[in-house]
Amino acid sequence: MHFVYVLYSHSIDRFYIGETHDVQLRLHKHNTDFYDNKWSARGKPWDLFFTIQCHDKSQAKQVEAHIKRMKSKTYIRNLKLYPQITERLLAKYSPSDQDC
Repeated sequence: MHFVYVLYSHSIDRFYIGETHDVQLRLHKHNTDFYDNKWSARGKPWDLFFTIQCHDKSQAKQVEAHIKRMKSKTYIRNLKLYPQITERLLAKYSPSDQDC
């Protein structure tokens, strides 16, 4: 099982979107020196804003890419506010569609 996760940084007022199989471990890494030379190091401390449970890594990567393409804080906030958006997103990148 994989997850798309959305982090929020109050210090830089930005979101960070990623995918992982262990959300808590990834959050810990973002908030420590593990990613010190990466873009996400600017936003420490990060708060977990939202997660989306995906069927597999492939679906998680597609959902992550879709959210990043939107380039919209409003879209990210709406994902949390309106679960039907997330449901449609998961359906769009359903593993069964990839097998065709």
